[in-house]
Amino acid sequence: MRYNSFIESNLNIKVFQATKWSLITEIIAKLFVPISTIVLARLLTPDMFGVISTISMVIAFAELFTDAGFQKFIIQNDFKTKEDLYNNANVAFLTNLVLSIIFLCMIIIFRDSIASLLGNNTLGPAIAVSCICIPLGAFSSIQIGLFKRDFEFNTLFKIRLLSLLVPLLITIPFALLYKSYWALIMGTISLKLVNAIYSSLKSRWKPKLQYSFMILRQMLSFSSWTILESISIWFSSYIGILIIGRNLGVYYIGLYQTSMTFVVSILSMISIAVTPVLFTTLSRLQSDDAEFKKMLLFFQSIVALIVIPLGFGLFSFRKFITFLILGDQWDEAANFIGLLGLISAFVIVFSHLSSEVYRAKGQPLVSLILQLVFLLFFVPAITIASNYGFKPLYITHSIVQIILIVASSMLMNRFFNVSLVDMLRGTAVKIIVAIFMFLLSLVMAQVSTSLLWNTLSIAICILFYFGVLFCIKKERDLLFRLKAMIGKSIFSDRL
Repeated sequence: MRYNSFIESNLNIKVFQATKWSLITEIIAKLFVPISTIVLARLLTPDMFGVISTISMVIAFAELFTDAGFQKFIIQNDFKTKEDLYNNANVAFLTNLVLSIIFLCMIIIFRDSIASLLGNNTLGPAIAVSCICIPLGAFSSIQIGLFKRDFEFNTLFKIRLLSLLVPLLITIPFALLYKSYWALIMGTISLKLVNAIYSSLKSRWKPKLQYSFMILRQMLSFSSWTILESISIWFSSYIGILIIGRNLGVYYIGLYQTSMTFVVSILSMISIAVTPVLFTTLSRLQSDDAEFKKMLLFFQSIVALIVIPLGFGLFSFRKFITFLILGDQWDEAANFIGLLGLISAFVIVFSHLSSEVYRAKGQPLVSLILQLVFLLFFVPAITIASNYGFKPLYITHSIVQIILIVASSMLMNRFFNVSLVDMLRGTAVKIIVAIFMFLLSLVMAQVSTSLLWNTLSIAICILFYFGVLFCIKKERDLLFRLKAMIGKSIFSDRL
């Protein structure tokens, strides 16, 4: 009998128990993160955040190769025995560690050349120090993959909880003392260190000094397309920094990247909680097309329930939310945050979740095609727009995201028999109600722009949205079903 920690008879319980822990994690994160963000955004200037964004781009690129897609391999594949699983984990861990040390040494040696390439000759020392994160990340990558594979999201919750304390204990005190981007660097290194230590202590698997090149070849044959896909995603995420750095400068890198990070932070409470659970679940259902499709559409409906109204809310209250969270010095970013938030809500529901289908089905090539199509339009569009200033840049950046929805819908229909009509069946009502909520917010905005009235308006919009959904039987049944399943997972024994 093949070793598989996923017990079929308890699929729903495991899925929703995992979802419960992911949701709890993200809810707590959304309570902690705004506190640190509010403080740091007032202590540090946009150009300092621009420096960190530039450094993060280098680290993210190196981590594409140090991980090499091995974590996804560990999550997705079935193994004959537990020993076979652990042997593969061992090869993945040692390979990650060796590659991360090699990349760290190369970056330290060529730090000044890298800084010059990025358009800021003074960043060499900061790049060298920051890249200590790369081997630290390698220490926890495979353990986290094993936790996800076994649906141990309660352990991941504890790891995330510890990491949330880092900004409060490290980053903010450094920022108060030095008011420099070095505070963010020290905070990131501390975060990686905490993750590495705790995940290593909690993991039942411990690395050993044994290696198999045969296993490595199997992993690389699986991961080759995944690596290319990851590179394309990296370009999609960071090419804007390179272009803006050369055309507009580090100040606008800070506005650009912080705005995107802010939007992701707001919209990701549900999507980030659901995505790892969705990938693990779909990976186990990849041979059952009917259940696979049913599970995807159910998760998509849950994500749309929260993300779509959040997107409209970000657009409606963009200036108020930007001022409240980031402060006056970020006012220029408010319109970008609003427009990107609105469009990104739809991208998350109709494109990002579909990416988990490609990976779960073992077809990262489809995701690679999607990213290449997007880059074909995105790179020339923002390159041209950046020559005309920040406003044309962020409008172009936001609108081009729609290509992801169009292309992803076509690919899903072509390769996986999931049409846009299928996806709209579970989301159309939520979109329509969210539009009416948006219109209500526009009317209320005519009354006053005060802090108290904006806060009250947000509360009224939330009550309106969920109140209307509760009056619709299908949506009410979904809410009750979700509540029942999560409740069942809470009271079920740990599997």
